[in-house]
Amino acid sequence: MDRNSILGIVIIAAIFIVFGVINKPSQEEQARIKRQQDSIATLRQQQEAEVNKQIKELEKTRAATDSLARINKAEKLGDFGQTVYGENEFYTIENDLLVLKVSKRGGRPYSVMLKEYRTYDSLPLVLFDGDSTVFGLNFYKQNHAISTNDLFFNVDSSYSEGIIVSDKPESLIMRLPSETGEYMEFVYTLSPGLYEVDVDINFVGMDGITGSMPNALDLQWEIFSPRHEKGWKNESNYTTLYYKPFNEDVDFFRAQGSKGPKEEDIPTKVEWIGYKGQFFASVIMSEKAFENARVQSINMPEEGKYIKQFKSEIGLPFVPETKTIPVKFYFGPNKFKLLKKQYDEKKLHDMVSVGRGIIKWINQGLIINLFNWLHKGIANYGLIILILTLIIKIMLLPLTFRSYISQAKMRVVKPMVDEATSKIPKDKAVERQQATMAIYKKVGVSPMGGCLPMVLQMPILFAMFRFFPTSIELRQQSFLWATDLSTYDSIFEWSQQIPILSNIYGNHISLFTILMTVTTLITMKTNSSAQMNDQGMPGMKTMMYIMPVTFMFVLNNFSAALTYYYFLANLITFGQNYLFKLFVNEDEVLKKLQAKKAKPKKKSKWQQRIEDMQKMQQQQIKKRR
Repeated sequence: MDRNSILGIVIIAAIFIVFGVINKPSQEEQARIKRQQDSIATLRQQQEAEVNKQIKELEKTRAATDSLARINKAEKLGDFGQTVYGENEFYTIENDLLVLKVSKRGGRPYSVMLKEYRTYDSLPLVLFDGDSTVFGLNFYKQNHAISTNDLFFNVDSSYSEGIIVSDKPESLIMRLPSETGEYMEFVYTLSPGLYEVDVDINFVGMDGITGSMPNALDLQWEIFSPRHEKGWKNESNYTTLYYKPFNEDVDFFRAQGSKGPKEEDIPTKVEWIGYKGQFFASVIMSEKAFENARVQSINMPEEGKYIKQFKSEIGLPFVPETKTIPVKFYFGPNKFKLLKKQYDEKKLHDMVSVGRGIIKWINQGLIINLFNWLHKGIANYGLIILILTLIIKIMLLPLTFRSYISQAKMRVVKPMVDEATSKIPKDKAVERQQATMAIYKKVGVSPMGGCLPMVLQMPILFAMFRFFPTSIELRQQSFLWATDLSTYDSIFEWSQQIPILSNIYGNHISLFTILMTVTTLITMKTNSSAQMNDQGMPGMKTMMYIMPVTFMFVLNNFSAALTYYYFLANLITFGQNYLFKLFVNEDEVLKKLQAKKAKPKKKSKWQQRIEDMQKMQQQQIKKRR
């Protein structure tokens, strides 16, 4: 950074300081701001209270109705009228990985707890929970509309102690009987060592069943997705709804964007629908395909208990001869290797959002495999990231060296450029630029020569940007001062909301982000003196230093593993440049360029044709005169 740039930055800082002093709010203004902050906090509490109120109203509505309503409803249900009455009870079936709680009311999954994981505040990790959960089959029987979600199922008394799956699959049967002896049932089957729950929807002796559309019954599935991670905003950015149309690529709702509900009608067949959090997912799938679906995602108030509400209306394939409709649930982590191994054909691993195009290819084909290979022999994830960074930098070494050579050429040519441009007045910027480019052309140096190798490295940079925040392996793994590499590392926090700053920076300071920014500035300083000269690219120096500071604000809430990687990459780049400087003799580089400058340039055939055409045009002009 030259003296003028430093002076400019100092002046800008001084202007901001003076502006801040002059515009310092009075005590009345400070009181007004405090009232606004209190109002915002109150509004957030009201929003969360309203959501909780809605959930309680749903639970209250579904938990109990007055006797008259039950009688009326029973009359409308025909043979299933008696299933309106009952007391809700819960039954569990569990293996070594998860606990599934099933409600007698609706016979539905009431909650799912993953045994091997905890929330950021050390509570049991529950994917969904409460009477607000919906899992109900809707159909018509003898012109009576049946919705199983609000009806009471019969359960064998032997299940009251819960079912523990150890060495073989076990089943929990929830049966909805009719007065004529017909019944339907949900059979939940859980196997040891799997995050998968098989659900068989059986119809025994039930004739005359129809759906709202031909060849399909309606299945309604809704959950509220709770908060699991420390960074609410970051978790929200990765919490969304995925689905896979039959024989097509996986599709999803963008987690960011409009605050309103997102919904999609899928008129064609659908293989699966997934409610995906940052690190965990609830997925429903069919062995063949669902007939159609309508899916919806609704944002919840910021910093509340819930991240999103997900809703699906799914068409289950059904014909009168159907006796069983099999579906499957996946309740588990978004672990790429696990999903790839068990559900490769269904492509559930595409829920692990590692980018698209070449970014996706780099992550799935290289980075994830390399990361898992390193983990086989190394337990410390901070050390794994260090070795991973070294391997990547070694792979990119030829491009890095080529970029350095280009910068070296720019450095040795700079005195020639300064001498040529010093003879041209500063107000003639175009002529100075032309003189600069003429020298570059003579010695065979391209100002963009150092940029191309850097551009070729950009896919790796973006691949790591997508890889680290979605890697469940890093979740709650500590390293140095970072207690959780999957979220931001905080060395200082404050509770007071600071307008604007809290939205773009957060209420904490991430040390790895600070280290990343400082090393980026140092690296840019050591590499920029030759390329960003005043004649070639005026004003670019200041812009270069603004960009790292901007990224400091952006990445302050991101994964500590990501900023740690960028910090390591900067250190290694700085060390590589130091070694290059020891082994690259810039005097020899200058001699080669001067020899190239003195060597007569051979004209290409195209250039020769252009010159011949120009001569012919000049001769024709002279003849006309």
